[in-house]
Amino acid sequence: MAVDLRSYVFLDSLQLQNASFIATVSKGYYPIGGQACCVIEIAPGIEINRLTDIALKATNVTPGLQIVERAYGLLEVHSDSQGDARMAGEAVLKELKKTEADRLKPRVMTSQLIKNISDHHAQLINKVRHGNMVLRGDTLYVLEVEPAGYAYYAANEAEKTAKINIIEVLGFGAFGRIYIAGEEAEVIEARKVVEARLGGLGGREIAANAARI
Repeated sequence: MAVDLRSYVFLDSLQLQNASFIATVSKGYYPIGGQACCVIEIAPGIEINRLTDIALKATNVTPGLQIVERAYGLLEVHSDSQGDARMAGEAVLKELKKTEADRLKPRVMTSQLIKNISDHHAQLINKVRHGNMVLRGDTLYVLEVEPAGYAYYAANEAEKTAKINIIEVLGFGAFGRIYIAGEEAEVIEARKVVEARLGGLGGREIAANAARI
């Protein structure tokens, strides 16, 4: 079965909020701040089972996320050792007969900045978030990215860059989304850096007429 490599990201150091967020939604083994991790997203989704087996047998990593959808599948593995996390990803690439350059290049679909958010708007978001809370007066940044797996990269880079709160990260499905909030200047800086770094990642361009699921 032909497998399409959608996202491939190596994070050398999970930031504290990002690690805690993944742990909150994880059905696997929880990562902790400072660990290295590799995120791999493919299509079709069912093939992620086989690739998880290969990654775990290749080296000493622990799985945090395995998402199996019909269209897309996602795997996150982490380790105290950067070398182990890299080797797990490389084992998957070898199995797929692909390189990192064969991943899809991320594309920003939506970038919204909402300043001085109101009480009731904040409460709506807080009802469905898995991370920190957005509060009245915060500036809210909403990013939508394709492919979805790059959402974890975006959240990690935002936390590295500025004093922000991670509200929600959705890193699987047709599109990824992150919700980040905090003081206006910090959120604006995070937005600028995150989108620049996403734009700097290499990979295949997404076809203009690519199917949407």
